Amino acid sequence: MNRRVPVSNTRALAPTPARDITVDLLVVGAGTGLAAALAADELGLSTLVVEKTQYVGGSTARSGGAFWIPANPVLQESGAADTLERARTYVSSVVDGSAPAERGSAFLDHGAATVEMLRRTTPMRFFWAEEYSDYHPELPGGSARGRTCECLPFDASVLGAERPRLRPGVMEAPVPMPTTGADYKWMNLVARVPAKGVPRILKRVAQGIGGLALKREYMAGGQALAAGLFAGVLDAKIPVWTETSLVELVTDGDAVTGAVVVQNGREVTVTARRGVVLAAGGFDHDMDMRHKFQSENLAEHESFGAEGNTGDGIRIAQQVGADIDLMDQAWWFPAVAGLPGRDPLVMLAERSLPGSFIVDHTGRRFVNESTDYMSFGQRILERERAGDPVESMWIVFDQAYRNSYIFAAGLFPRQPLPQSWYDAGIAHQSSDPVALARSAGLPEDAFAETFRRFNETAAAGVDSEFGRGASAYDRYYGDPTITPNPNLRPLAKGPFYAVKMTLSDLGTCGGVRADDRARVLREDGSTVTGLYAIGNTAANAFGNTYPGAGATIGQGLVYGYIAAHDAAERTV
Repeated sequence: MNRRVPVSNTRALAPTPARDITVDLLVVGAGTGLAAALAADELGLSTLVVEKTQYVGGSTARSGGAFWIPANPVLQESGAADTLERARTYVSSVVDGSAPAERGSAFLDHGAATVEMLRRTTPMRFFWAEEYSDYHPELPGGSARGRTCECLPFDASVLGAERPRLRPGVMEAPVPMPTTGADYKWMNLVARVPAKGVPRILKRVAQGIGGLALKREYMAGGQALAAGLFAGVLDAKIPVWTETSLVELVTDGDAVTGAVVVQNGREVTVTARRGVVLAAGGFDHDMDMRHKFQSENLAEHESFGAEGNTGDGIRIAQQVGADIDLMDQAWWFPAVAGLPGRDPLVMLAERSLPGSFIVDHTGRRFVNESTDYMSFGQRILERERAGDPVESMWIVFDQAYRNSYIFAAGLFPRQPLPQSWYDAGIAHQSSDPVALARSAGLPEDAFAETFRRFNETAAAGVDSEFGRGASAYDRYYGDPTITPNPNLRPLAKGPFYAVKMTLSDLGTCGGVRADDRARVLREDGSTVTGLYAIGNTAANAFGNTYPGAGATIGQGLVYGYIAAHDAAERTV
């Protein structure tokens, strides 16, 4: 069973002492900001990275680690047959005017070069996660085969003495087992499709344990990507100051010329001849900002974003005139509700698997359970803004479901739900749907009718109410042994379960308004000279949408590359 990694119980290395210094480019944030540093260094710019927390990796290290960059060389070499023309059509369709068109175009224009840069400057090797569909493949230009790529399991021992500085991931397996996202799809189905699941499990366990015997530490997902970026930075001898926070930006007239940062209570000034790149994450853990811009119902400590993401970069950019946009948006991520005082638990495939459905506090379904997680969260907030809030939500499933699939990224098939969940009211069990509703505090008649109607729909294989299973994305995490719809199966035999869910997120994605060169913009559209914003510090280049798995990391990497090149071309 995977266990949650308590960040507070691990200790990184002491930071490199900060001092007054002059560099070409200052990067604030050690997540995808590392890509900006690598690109700048390759262009001959002296570069410094400062990181607020004690760890390198940011939210990237806590993520699945995939990146969505269409028509990149990895896709081309793997036979994906993707083209920039199709990608432009898709991005235009999915963004649908919610972000400036030039932002999406620049992302696509520089994507291939970004991936090539990462191949040159890091030890990472990438692969295409074939069949991991775009999130909206039915739109013009969409791809059911997908455009998502991942890093192959990476040996973190190459970080040497700096290894303890790498941010821990969200989950940790009981044995060394570097599991990629592509692996997880089939590992999750090991009880249903053992011919595909078992070999993957054995391969990754052998790689993990065998690696230890050779003094190698293989990791996958966001840990692999963060470690690979960090390895490139170390190899390039780019300094990284951890436990160093941005205090203010230094300006000369209308131009940003550096920053004041603080480490252990001591302030120093970094003069940046060619600019400052803000890559400090969003405002995931600033509840005042979240309640102001998003929802007063969002709870503290429910975001999966790195704990240092408290909106510093956004607020400090505003002090020098930066405009903000899309502040109501986040990479929403429905999750299993955590125990009191504990973080929520990851849900990946659970919503898509047959033999389950989700209800709100009225006992009724309200969404296509298998839809992408950002759209799921947006549906919840749309209802709240319409005066019809989702006061609670529950995933309901039967024993066959529990016997067949991993749950909450850690409970293996047939493994009982923890007693602590029942004690806390997070989980309920009954042999009868009406009794289950009564236990969970749901309206009994409405729930019983939902149960009956869902079973009728599932038996027919067509969800006429919400279209579950109609999209190739829905089906990616479905069960291929269930036909005709891999996302639908009646809940036939008890005991039945109801597990409470919560709306979490992978980070916010509204922030500083930036242009197609990553330059920060004022409200009147003019640029703040010498200031760049990328990743979740910047307003989402894709507006209020999530085009595919890894789009948040993808745009952080690409716009880091763009910012570095624009800074290198500046006349100073």
